[in-house]
Amino acid sequence: MPLTDAQKTISRSNSRFKVVAAGRRFGKTYLSMSQMARSARFPYSQVWYVTTTYSAAKNIMWSVLKERLQRLGWAKRFHEVALQATLVNGSVISLKGANNPDSLRGIGLDYLVLDEAAYLEERVWTEVLRPTLSDKVGGALFISSPSGRNWFYDLWEDGQDPDEDDWESWQFTTLEGGNVPPEEVEAARRNLDARTFEQEYEARFVTYTGLVYYGFDHSESVVDRGYEPGQPVYIGMDFNIDPMTATVFQMDENDGTLFIIDEIEIFGSNTDEMAEEILTRYPEDAITIYPDPACVQTRTSAGGRTDLSILQSYGFKCKFRRKHPLIRDRINAVNSRLCSADGNRYLFVHKKCKRTIHALERHSYKKGTNLPEKGGEGDLSHITDSVGYLVEYMYPVNRQEIEVAPIFGV
Repeated sequence: MPLTDAQKTISRSNSRFKVVAAGRRFGKTYLSMSQMARSARFPYSQVWYVTTTYSAAKNIMWSVLKERLQRLGWAKRFHEVALQATLVNGSVISLKGANNPDSLRGIGLDYLVLDEAAYLEERVWTEVLRPTLSDKVGGALFISSPSGRNWFYDLWEDGQDPDEDDWESWQFTTLEGGNVPPEEVEAARRNLDARTFEQEYEARFVTYTGLVYYGFDHSESVVDRGYEPGQPVYIGMDFNIDPMTATVFQMDENDGTLFIIDEIEIFGSNTDEMAEEILTRYPEDAITIYPDPACVQTRTSAGGRTDLSILQSYGFKCKFRRKHPLIRDRINAVNSRLCSADGNRYLFVHKKCKRTIHALERHSYKKGTNLPEKGGEGDLSHITDSVGYLVEYMYPVNRQEIEVAPIFGV
């Protein structure tokens, strides 16, 4: 099948899982057909094309697929209701809608295309379709215009990770697809708001509206600067029991730039276990902890001891405010370090700290309020709180009285 240069780049890759973030009119249909044909040329292969609904699959793919298979002389018969093409070599290409995910279970597949993947439920892939590839070690193409930083973005990031051998990902704008003239793209730029244009024509993973930590920019804020032995370690800590959460920092002493180098989450835990885990990872370093100010009252461990007294008993120096800063002050402090008003950045995250990156990218405000989302499955607030306690103490936007708790015996 004739492909553009951008499509050829994807088609020639030998990666098992290919993830393509593409602008409008990139040519997703022809690329998808090309990938399905490559698999279906082997006799008795089972190949599926899955998109949002049955009617969408029919409208997008069915007529062009039939025409192309007939032209190639590959077609044996077509089942119009099932949207199924049987080839002369015994292979079958089927088109499916994902609006009833459970109907997709049960068959072993050689190849799978998920079109408009960003608009499908994550479980369509993780719970239903991923297992269908296992017995035949089948491959998959995920292709879509982005829809914020959802599960499709996570897959795209997997494809950017050199350690993920099976995965590869690409990002192509509408212009790079080669099917739309520049003047049409410029017309769209004039007619659409910036966010929509960036997402639909430039294939950008535009962040959600209402983000709490708008100063975070993945391309700028995520770095490869890790732990430096012998340098002081600073830890922000949230005492929620499930999970207990800590983010680990080091600092550039020249300009005060902070680097988050590690993250610790322990489920069903307590302060003693967290303290022991910290000492296991950083046994010889000078460690200062910046805990939730409620540490003077809270007790996550047995025996009536406060969280503060437990941390002190392990030899940690603790710095905290006498009362909680305003939530907006804590958030503003973090954002000002992520990206200051003059465009400089003084807070970075090591690329391995995926939960922290995830939280800073996605933590949003409750609809209609100025309060961050908190609670529920996948709660992001514990990690961002642990970051905020440390950053707000070191670089406050409003001055408050602070407390420095000594180490026991010092």
